[in-house]
Amino acid sequence: MNSGMSFSSINILFKNNLNVVMDGEEALLFLTKKGKYQSVFTPDIILLDLNLPKKDGREVLSEIKKDDTLKLIPVIVLTTSDAELDIKRVYEHHANCYITKPVDFNQFINVIRSIENFWLTIVKLPGNGDKKFKNC
Repeated sequence: MNSGMSFSSINILFKNNLNVVMDGEEALLFLTKKGKYQSVFTPDIILLDLNLPKKDGREVLSEIKKDDTLKLIPVIVLTTSDAELDIKRVYEHHANCYITKPVDFNQFINVIRSIENFWLTIVKLPGNGDKKFKNC
């Protein structure tokens, strides 16, 4: 992360549960509940970086949007790229939002809080049958 912030630090900023995986292959295993992820809850939203190792975020997005269950989950691309081609491609693959990560730490915190507030408080999302608690 260019902001110098780790994913575990982001977890502290979120009021809701945040699950983190370190590469695109692991992301798909998590989302499809395979292997060690068989008992995880389906997320309400997906924060996706384009620059993931093993399988990049563009490939992950494409696979998410091809899956009948996963395609209903909003995907927020949060990445360092501000390339017009990247922006165009992720919207062509039906990303719900594209945000360029701010380099400034305080701006980054504000972006994360805004994402959480908008997507988990204001927006009405489809029901999620495996949830025990709202927005967890």
